Amino acid sequence: MGQCFRFAIISDPHIARPETIPDHARRFHLVEVSIPGIEQIFDHLESLDLDFLLLPGDLTQHGEWVNHQWLLERLQRLPFPAYVVPGNHDVIAREASDRAIGLQDFPRLYQDFGYADGKTLHYQQEILPGVRLIGLNSNAFEEDGQQIGVGYVDEEQLAWLEESLPQFQDDLVMVMLHHNVLEHLPGQSLSPLGQRYMVHNRQALIDRLQTAGVRLMFTGHLHVQDIARQGDLCEVLTGSIVSYPHPYRLLEVEQDDAGHLLRVEVQSHRLQTVDPWEDLQAMSYEWMCERAGSFMTKFLISPPINLSLAEAEAIAPSLRHFWATIAAGDPQIDFSHLPPHLRHRLERFNAVDANGQPPAPGQCG
Repeated sequence: MGQCFRFAIISDPHIARPETIPDHARRFHLVEVSIPGIEQIFDHLESLDLDFLLLPGDLTQHGEWVNHQWLLERLQRLPFPAYVVPGNHDVIAREASDRAIGLQDFPRLYQDFGYADGKTLHYQQEILPGVRLIGLNSNAFEEDGQQIGVGYVDEEQLAWLEESLPQFQDDLVMVMLHHNVLEHLPGQSLSPLGQRYMVHNRQALIDRLQTAGVRLMFTGHLHVQDIARQGDLCEVLTGSIVSYPHPYRLLEVEQDDAGHLLRVEVQSHRLQTVDPWEDLQAMSYEWMCERAGSFMTKFLISPPINLSLAEAEAIAPSLRHFWATIAAGDPQIDFSHLPPHLRHRLERFNAVDANGQPPAPGQCG
């Protein structure tokens, strides 16, 4: 018999207890939303008939013990299983401090959420009959214990995948990690701004997944809603609940009698009201636009746009809405006010299907 199952994705919740919220006037993230927002999402998810929940990293604001502990206690109370992987904000340095956990603390803390042995930083579990989840660690560190600044799947994990994936050829295998593997923005892998959100040695990972026929992958980190494809491999990227548009996803997957993937339907939901903001969407959109100036200047002088600094500073104010629109997913932005040479470059960021039309929402696979 075939099967159909439903699950949710909450990415980059950046859980922050009030005493850990940073006081930076120009910060992008509305981490005040993290706890009341995720509680509201849990209330919704608990009313549904879900099989499991995925959280692809940046579970906490900056790896604080107290924030990990809050989330651990809350996940324990869910009526369905939850599975996690670490993000760059969850383990900010290899070694623990009085304030933040270290790398080896993560699997020990999250033994009930994927890391069964409490030691290994990657895992595989059969989460439903014939459905197997692989969780990978894409954090890596310099010799001094500090993060390297990009994603990296180490040789131990690659060797483990090469050995393990052939054993799961009769299963539907889904992979979860924090950093992006496929490009979700034009030229992302060529841009210094975009590279830090991607797995540096992504091709080695892609090769192993494609050889094994893996078709579904789930990531976070970029705080953007997007679905990217390379061949049969589909990567569902979910935005953060602490930045516009404050999304989470519901997915329904259908398999045939032989276990082959027939359909993946993706539905996106948004937080609308979180105290004290009755219209969180409007407030958060303006919050992001107000803070976009310096980021847009950096973006415009970097590949693939490559403007001069003077030209970028002159144009950036007219693009204050750009990143918020990109983050919302399937952007359709009017660039007609810009010079032709720049308009043509930026129009690549608008979402279109193979026929040059706005894509149909919610399809993968």
